[in-house]
Amino acid sequence: MTELEEYYNKFNEEKRLDSRHGQVEFITSMKYIHKYINQKIPTNDYKILDIGAGTGRYSVALANEGYDVTAVELVKYNLGILKKKNSSVKAMLGNALNLKKLPDNTFNMTLLFGPMYHLFGSGDKEKALSEAKRVTKPGGIILVAYCMNEYSVLTYAFKERHILECMEQNRFTEDYHTISTKENLYDYVRIEDINALNEACSLKRLQIISPDGPANYIRPFLNQLTDVEFKCFIEYHLSTCERQDLIGAGAHTLDILQKE
Repeated sequence: MTELEEYYNKFNEEKRLDSRHGQVEFITSMKYIHKYINQKIPTNDYKILDIGAGTGRYSVALANEGYDVTAVELVKYNLGILKKKNSSVKAMLGNALNLKKLPDNTFNMTLLFGPMYHLFGSGDKEKALSEAKRVTKPGGIILVAYCMNEYSVLTYAFKERHILECMEQNRFTEDYHTISTKENLYDYVRIEDINALNEACSLKRLQIISPDGPANYIRPFLNQLTDVEFKCFIEYHLSTCERQDLIGAGAHTLDILQKE
């Protein structure tokens, strides 16, 4: 069992997405998934691939709407939870770096929401993005999520006071770009890193947004809001998540691409 599998055997992904900050991410991502679904294609003919599907939060929700959903997940524990949900999702064990079971030009939309968090260096990230492109139909949409560098530095290094430890371990470049290894489980990027990946894979950006904005920074305060106040926060976030001056500041960024 890999360190990543051991981590997800203990990490409760369902609980995270049900939390207030997780709801912000889910609601926002679903809004943009629906925005880019081609409404001219009948729902049951519209094929969606969820790479790194986890326990199936997005896969199952979309399958329940009638879409033809295939889910690929690396961690057996997560895959087991997904399958127990008894949805129409076609779930399989697989690796984002090699989707050998899936033919070229198959899916209308491909979600790559988890793998980029755990792939280290541009080589493997480019390989995963290229595989997502390969299995997506020409004209199809690819949505890619990343963990962002500045959130990591501000929360882990400064807020949680690991800065001196990180400096001793040479965890940062001179301009404070995080240097991660597989032992750290997560890798963090900046917008220029994402741009370079898109260029290397010849993918056209349609839009880039912040799916969680300030939500992860203010988790305790979100939990104190009433339901009415939280609804107002969601409305605020959805009105600001496209602002280019905020992209990259949140914990995650969602890049929306098209295969030409």
